[in-house]
Amino acid sequence: MSFINEFQLSQYRQKTKTFSADNIVNLNESYSRDKNKPMVFLSHKHDEFSILQDVIAFLKDEGVNIYVDWMDESMPKNTNATTALKLKEKIETCDKFILVATQSAIDSKWCNWELGLGDAAKYINNIALFPINKSSQSFYGSEYLRIYPRIEYQDGTTKYTSGFYIPSGYYVIYPVDESGNSIIYSLKDWLKRK
Repeated sequence: MSFINEFQLSQYRQKTKTFSADNIVNLNESYSRDKNKPMVFLSHKHDEFSILQDVIAFLKDEGVNIYVDWMDESMPKNTNATTALKLKEKIETCDKFILVATQSAIDSKWCNWELGLGDAAKYINNIALFPINKSSQSFYGSEYLRIYPRIEYQDGTTKYTSGFYIPSGYYVIYPVDESGNSIIYSLKDWLKRK
């Protein structure tokens, strides 16, 4: 498994500006947004702002619209039952669901709840984990996450079952099936799939 580390991801932040509610929510919620671009619900730990900025920059570079809940002015100021209902609606409305799977997000009750909603609304073709770690850190205590597709970087040294090398780049890799095979899509192709 080739998890993306925080340093690799930070390279995207350097290529773009900081994102705010003006260029995230307006893009997603207005009638003028580009409907040809898929909309991604980004589940994340709210206190990991710099990682979130990097992920937004990375995904925007892939040509998608992003929905971030706390940048949505229609959300209640204080978390309550209305927040939960609105999140549920947004997850169902978005084309894709991606969990920014840091260890803190995996430990978060809200992220796990959103993942459950994403599972019900998007499983298996429109949901993915985006595992991000600190250098060589491993994730622990959440084996259930192995049932989800994940976004990984392939460096060009891994082979398909056919024997051909997987070109370097970002991919969505599905869990291994009972036959020991796994489906793999380029991230760009997966984001466009319905």
